[in-house]
Amino acid sequence: MASSDNDDQGYSDFDEEEDPIELESDDDMATLLAARRQKYKVLTEDAVRALQDDCIAGVADLIQVPPAIAAIVLRHCHWSSLVVQDKWFSDEQGLRAAVGLLPPSDGDAVAEPKRKRKGKKLTCDLCFDNHAPSQMKSAGCGHLYCRVFWRGYIRAAVEDGARCLSLRCPDPSCSAAVIRDLVDDVADEEDKQRYAGFALRSYVEESKTMRWCPAPGCGLAMEYLGGESLSEQLDVVCDCGHGFCIVCAEESHRPVPCRTVREWAAKNSSESESTNWVIANTKLCPKCRRPIEKNTGCNHMTCRDPCRHQFCWICLADYHGGHTCNRYEVDEIDARQAYARASLDRYIHYYERWVAHEHSRQRASEDMFELESAREVYLEGAAADEAQRQLGFLIDAYRQILEGRRMLRWTYAYGYFADRDKLNLLECLQGEAEGSLERLHEMAEAERTASENYYAADGGVSSYFDRLAKLTKQTHDYFESMAEAFQTDLD
Repeated sequence: MASSDNDDQGYSDFDEEEDPIELESDDDMATLLAARRQKYKVLTEDAVRALQDDCIAGVADLIQVPPAIAAIVLRHCHWSSLVVQDKWFSDEQGLRAAVGLLPPSDGDAVAEPKRKRKGKKLTCDLCFDNHAPSQMKSAGCGHLYCRVFWRGYIRAAVEDGARCLSLRCPDPSCSAAVIRDLVDDVADEEDKQRYAGFALRSYVEESKTMRWCPAPGCGLAMEYLGGESLSEQLDVVCDCGHGFCIVCAEESHRPVPCRTVREWAAKNSSESESTNWVIANTKLCPKCRRPIEKNTGCNHMTCRDPCRHQFCWICLADYHGGHTCNRYEVDEIDARQAYARASLDRYIHYYERWVAHEHSRQRASEDMFELESAREVYLEGAAADEAQRQLGFLIDAYRQILEGRRMLRWTYAYGYFADRDKLNLLECLQGEAEGSLERLHEMAEAERTASENYYAADGGVSSYFDRLAKLTKQTHDYFESMAEAFQTDLD
C-alpha cells in the first residue's frame, strides 16, 4: 500500500510536495476524542451516591429538616436544590402537602408512635393485635401498625418498582409520606437494598445533567459538564465501551438529531413496509415527491408548504372541483403499482446503506481489536519505537473509520426523511466524507493484512504511514465539516 502504484488507486488527493503531517502522539485520534470527552465524565455508583448525599445534606441544612425528609422534597423537585429553594420559601405548606409531609407543629414524619405509653401495649390498626410500643410504628401521622405489617407493606411496594419511593401511609384517608428512615427501620435487608437502589437510580433518572449507561449490566452513569441542563446533543462513551447519546439514551447517532433516530426506529420496526401498506398508507406528492401519509377520510390531499399541490389520493391526478376517478383504467393500476415499487425502492435504498455501513463498522471494530490484541507481535524487533509510532497511526485510522461509519450510517436515515431541497447538500456532504472514508478504510485494511511485509521492508514504510496519518486527518476534517452542517439541520 505504500508503493507508488497506489497513487492511481484513489490516493492522488495528496500533493507529494507537501510536508508530511506531524503527529507527536502515537494516539492522536484518541486525543481528538478526549477533547469531546471533556464535556462529560463517567461516574460509578459510589460517586453518584456521594453526589446524592451531598445534595440531600445541602437541602436539609437549607430548609432545616432531617435528611430523609429533604430527600423526599428533592425527589419531588427532580433533585434540583434551586427548585426546592424557590418552592419551599414561596409556599412551604403547599410543597409539604404535595409530598405528604405533616405541618411543622405535628413533627416531621418519624418512626415512633404518638400514642406510645410506657408499659402499655398498643393495638395495630390493621391486625388489631396488641403489641409492645417498640413494635409499633407510624409515618408520623398517628396511624399505628406493627412491624410485621410494615415489613410486608414495604416489600409489596418494593416489588412494584420505583413507585415505592412515593409510598404513603397505609390508611386510605392519610397522605403522610413513608420516609427512608422508616423503611430502614422495619424492612428486611433485601428490601432495604432494593429501596436504596431505586432511590439512587431516581437521582440520575430525574436529573437534567446525568444519564445511566443503557448497556445491559452496566451500573455507570454519565454526567454532563456543559451546564445545568443538557443544552446540546452529545455522544458519550462509557467505560464499559458502550456509546450512546446523553440526551435520548439511544445509540450514538452524531450528527443527526434524536428525532431521526426515533422516526427511523419506528420505520424499521413496523411490519408495514410491504407494497400493500405503501399503496394504502403512504404516497409521494406528484409534484415535489415528499412522502405523505393519509390520516383523514377525505381523498382531497394538499401537500404541505411550500408546495401546496392539490391532488386525489386515489389516482394522484390533479384535484379540481367535481373530480372523480371511479372508472377502471388499466393505466391507472399500472401507475399505482409502479408508484408502490418506487416508494419501496426508495426505502430500500436508504435502508441498505444504513445496514451496510453498520456491517463495515463492525468488521472494522473486529480488525481494530485484533490489532490491539497483537500489539506485542507488531512491536517485536530492534525498531520497536518506530513500530510503536506506526501502529499508533494505524489504530488512529481505525478509530476514525469506526466514527465515520457510524456517522455515515445515520446520515442515510436522515436522508430518508429529509425534504427534497436538502438532499443536494446532504448528498454532496455524504459523497465527500464517504469517498475519503473508503480510501482510508482500504488503505488501512491493505496494510493490516500485509503488516509483516511492511515491518520487514526497509523502504516505503515511513512514507506510507505519513500518508495514512494525513488521510486520517483529512477524513476527520470531512466528517467534522459534515457534522457542523447538521448543527443547522442543513439549512
